[in-house]
Amino acid sequence: MHSIVLFVEDYAHKEFLACLLRRLAKEHDVDIGDLVWLNTRRGHGAVIKELRQFLRDLQRGRADSYDLIVVATDANCKGFNHRVKEIMDVTRNVPIPVVCAVPDPHIERWLLLDSAAFKEVFGRGCHAPDQKCERHRYKKALIDAIRDAGVTPSLGGVEFSTDLVDVMDLQRAARVDGSFHRLLDNINEVFSEWKR
Repeated sequence: MHSIVLFVEDYAHKEFLACLLRRLAKEHDVDIGDLVWLNTRRGHGAVIKELRQFLRDLQRGRADSYDLIVVATDANCKGFNHRVKEIMDVTRNVPIPVVCAVPDPHIERWLLLDSAAFKEVFGRGCHAPDQKCERHRYKKALIDAIRDAGVTPSLGGVEFSTDLVDVMDLQRAARVDGSFHRLLDNINEVFSEWKR
């Protein structure tokens, strides 16, 4: 059984990645067991701070070792490459594979990538999202799309992450969004290696 530890900036990342990792593990026929969450709120700064602390503890033998580290934070207006560089600067000497999950610009955009999946879950499709850096743009777009389908989201729509990811055409979503494409490629590479 392979162990995965995750550092994510909020509940939306946690819900999305939990479902995606379980789905891909099943597709690759690898056992990932329970996911270990070491940060699930307080934003990007807390993710980096807690990741650094974990890596220090790991070097000193005070933290459990895992087979994979996943670090998730929105690109926001900093950009995908900038966020990935920040993560890789912290993890560059880590002997464990590290996967960066960096939605560009926000995680809610990933939930809108596959209109057919959206229609399957809500009975009505959604508009393909553009890619602009505006605070709360995709949170509002997700809420509006769900409301347009006649459903009232209680947690901004992220409570439907599992439903959407379960039916999402991952390859189609990856063709639409480069940041999702990179995440999918990286996870598939790790899981393929574990399967060998």
